Amino acid sequence: MSLVTLLPFIVLIGAMILMTRSAKKKQQQAVDMRNQMQPGSGVRTIGGMYATVKEVSEDTVLLDAGPGVELLFAKNSIGAVLSDEEYNRLVHGIEHDLKSDVVPDDASSLTETDEPSDDASAASDDKPIDLGKKDASDDAADETAEAKAAHKADEAEPKKTDGESDAK
Repeated sequence: MSLVTLLPFIVLIGAMILMTRSAKKKQQQAVDMRNQMQPGSGVRTIGGMYATVKEVSEDTVLLDAGPGVELLFAKNSIGAVLSDEEYNRLVHGIEHDLKSDVVPDDASSLTETDEPSDDASAASDDKPIDLGKKDASDDAADETAEAKAAHKADEAEPKKTDGESDAK
């Protein structure tokens, strides 16, 4: 057999060896992470539940999921051990001093000054400008008044039922 014929098999075997090495590395990292668990640390299970570690034994972990709720999990079911800051942020909603660096929603707070400007005070003393909408609103008010009067007149007349018709 020639070297050209064996080359694809050699590349395939090399790729398989590299993949198994990376998988073993990930497994070893997960085992190390689970061994670092201590009582009081926050964890996330592979099912997505957040809890605090209460006790750690050889193959199991006792988790405190809330007041009076203790759950026994296999160590392999722990997906991640969280730092205290991350656990508090996710579970309790406690942010780490980032609220002092809040960006405003609009730029008006960035341009405001403590002293009122002359233009702003002059603009607030002016009366609103009449753009001729008064006539249109008077017409609409008159039409509304006529409609109300017609409605009251209809209510004053007694309603007829099916059995009492005036037609002969």
